[in-house]
Amino acid sequence: MSSSLVIQTSFLGDTVLTTPLIAELAKRGPVDVVTTPASASLLANHPGVRSLIPYDKRNSDRGVRGFLRLARRLRGFSYDAAYMAQGSLRSAALAMAGGVSRRVGFATSAGRPLYSVKVEYREDLHHAARLLRLAKPDAVPTATEIRPRLYPGIPERGAVDRFLALHDALSDAPLVALAPASVWGTKSWPYYGELARELAPHALVVVLGSAEDAPLAAQVCAATAGVARDGAPGAVSAAGVFTLLGSAELIRRCHVLVTNDSAPQHLASAVDTPTITIFGPTVPAFGFGPLARASSAVGIDTLSCRPCDRHGPQRCPLGHWRCMREIAPRDVAARVLAIL
Repeated sequence: MSSSLVIQTSFLGDTVLTTPLIAELAKRGPVDVVTTPASASLLANHPGVRSLIPYDKRNSDRGVRGFLRLARRLRGFSYDAAYMAQGSLRSAALAMAGGVSRRVGFATSAGRPLYSVKVEYREDLHHAARLLRLAKPDAVPTATEIRPRLYPGIPERGAVDRFLALHDALSDAPLVALAPASVWGTKSWPYYGELARELAPHALVVVLGSAEDAPLAAQVCAATAGVARDGAPGAVSAAGVFTLLGSAELIRRCHVLVTNDSAPQHLASAVDTPTITIFGPTVPAFGFGPLARASSAVGIDTLSCRPCDRHGPQRCPLGHWRCMREIAPRDVAARVLAIL
């Protein structure tokens, strides 16, 4: 039995993609995870996690004082190894200050000078596979091994039950989830309203997002007015209604999710909901595409300017944004209907 520490303080999607690594390490012994407060809520109920250690590096734990406070806490566990799922120099220094002598990370990461074991970063693999290779560096993980998993509990299931009952959505009508928002401006496909209008005669559309996304969700829902089946609402907003794990449970109930290249696609991968991901400035070859069954990626492959950024700039560098504007709502709707 060996005890492991996983440090993952990147984006929400990265935390989801770290769950195959956690599951592998849990076969060897107890696993603790240092992560952001938001990501900690995603990993609640995960059977492979012994302890979640929130690191609020931008607020309550910012600066040297917060770093040293967490390092002192980690020293009390005597971990056999630390796995740098997030590759910053700060994460590596945290593992070192926490007394972990075996520090495993990617050979290309900023924190590599402090690693005792360096693993090749394989550009040709999905990021979930790259992360899993931190524990199995000589292996090429299978599709089954790299599918992430989340574990919504009774509170999340109850919240979704109540939401669906409130909107008369517990019948046999198909549910289609749309996730139109993104923190990266050029990643947000502009035609979710038109897509919702195409789908409303065939399914109930559920629009996902945070509380800040509520105005956008309302616009998408308003586009379905007058076209839904039997006078029922064509779309309902769930923006700001659920926790992250609750959103995962809602996505699990849906027949398909349409999303940008953002966190909801990874939530869908973790609950195995077929996903149609719309890629604009980024491409699936970066290693962050959907992993659920019957999933697909949509993008304009003939544009020479793609990809233009690892994340997606706030504005198109060339001013035309053709990578998103030329993806037709009817074409995306056809893919959704094929899954339904």
